[in-house]
Amino acid sequence: MNEDAAQKLQALRDNLGQYESAIIAFSGGIDSSLVAYVAGQVLGRRATAVTSASPSLKRADLALAEKLAEDWGISHKVIVTDELSKPEYLANPVNRCFHCKTSLYTYLDEMAKDEHVEVVLNGTNLDDLGDHRPGLIAAENFEVRSPLVESGFHKQDVRDVAHALNLENADKPQAACLSSRFPYGTHITQELLGQVEAAEEVLQDLGFSQFRVRHHGEVARLEIPQHELQRAVELNDELQRRIAATGYAYVALDLGGFRSGSLNETLQTDVQVVQIHD
Repeated sequence: MNEDAAQKLQALRDNLGQYESAIIAFSGGIDSSLVAYVAGQVLGRRATAVTSASPSLKRADLALAEKLAEDWGISHKVIVTDELSKPEYLANPVNRCFHCKTSLYTYLDEMAKDEHVEVVLNGTNLDDLGDHRPGLIAAENFEVRSPLVESGFHKQDVRDVAHALNLENADKPQAACLSSRFPYGTHITQELLGQVEAAEEVLQDLGFSQFRVRHHGEVARLEIPQHELQRAVELNDELQRRIAATGYAYVALDLGGFRSGSLNETLQTDVQVVQIHD
């Protein structure tokens, strides 16, 4: 481990060591994984990783979270949050993540109070602070702490330290929730989430390194890395057949390639539904 990574890891350990006990919002992504893993080292069974198994989380990511927690020997609970019962969430406004994270943090806050746990933690890093992330407002509302931010971690720092600790998901691509595949203002249903997940399983099965299936009604817009576009063209027939089988009438390849958060590019023109009144 190089000196910079070692210093940041020690800062994270010191940060987590200030707490008597902690709950970690754990998605199976590398950011929350690093927090959960180090919290398990520092706090032992006084640290509990909690994963929401709502339909917006890929089943593969849920399985990964369960496997990692077992491999690392950390306490782990799986819950189901209620965002899909909220009209404010289903309408898919530009602050959709606020409603999702509010559901999550409401549950974790109540769990912390019931079990006398000192703090709720998340995996936010410094790079997240410059993006469109309404979920950060929900975290602030519930006084959720972000130890990676407080310890000076950028995304690359997270991966460097995860590699040094030999975490098996150190190179796991970013995996935002399935609801992020829908343009703002497009109504979300459990069935549509399942359709997107099934389409992305095709790309996973074909070995693409990173991808998103953006849902545009009857059109599935595929985002994959630029260097893999040629391979996608070569697999044109199979991609069309298998993704159409998930319910799409048309399959389109985005020549712009994979971009995390690409639907934020149209925030100025998308429908912005912020609040639903009965």
